[in-house]
Amino acid sequence: MKIEVDRGKCEGLGMCEAMAHDYFEVTETPEGDEVMTVLNDTPPESDRAQVFAAVQACPVLALTLKD
Repeated sequence: MKIEVDRGKCEGLGMCEAMAHDYFEVTETPEGDEVMTVLNDTPPESDRAQVFAAVQACPVLALTLKD
């Protein structure tokens, strides 16, 4: 499985980080923008439920989980 991000949609709201902090991190740029980073875009199958919940929690639908 692979995490994919639509950067055009991502607003750095942090719901993904709250649900799966081992895979997502939101930081603030010097300009004050929130930017999300995928820490590991190929999580193991054992973390599928956690990562799927994080993807589903994105309010702007910027995340996709591909098999």
